[in-house]
Amino acid sequence: MTMSPRKAVYAGSFDPLTNGHLWMVEQGLRLFDHLTVAIGINPEKRYTYGLEERLDILRASLPDSDSLEIAHFENRYLVDYAAEVGAGYILRGIRSAQDYEFERGMRHMNAQLDGTISTVFLMPPSSLSELSSSMVKGLVGPEGWEEHVQKLVPAPVFEALKIE
Repeated sequence: MTMSPRKAVYAGSFDPLTNGHLWMVEQGLRLFDHLTVAIGINPEKRYTYGLEERLDILRASLPDSDSLEIAHFENRYLVDYAAEVGAGYILRGIRSAQDYEFERGMRHMNAQLDGTISTVFLMPPSSLSELSSSMVKGLVGPEGWEEHVQKLVPAPVFEALKIE
């Protein structure tokens, strides 16, 4: 597939999708002509939500746009998936020093695997910098959790969390 310099892939487990992920997608749509939001499936990881449920939540939560595609991939390096879909960029978020160290190493490894694909890092606003899927899952359960979690996730995720 021919490389498009203005096409990016934003990948994650999105288990569950958070408002931080939504911020990344919004920025990606502003920066690139086309953004593929892809669920990466790691066979070593246990997920709270199945693939189809996460895809449905992405479809219900993300804007309907010709420049946005929702997909998934399994047992592939992200850089190889990006090349397969013709993306010239990988979009990644950095919330902390730990994220930076991890993502820096991944960026260098990806460049060794395929030097034609660049990694673009975005740093979310402070209101989203501590937000993670793990944190959201950890907040669910105690009395009054709904009031707090509802502010951190899109409505389709909140509904799924209430059913859990």
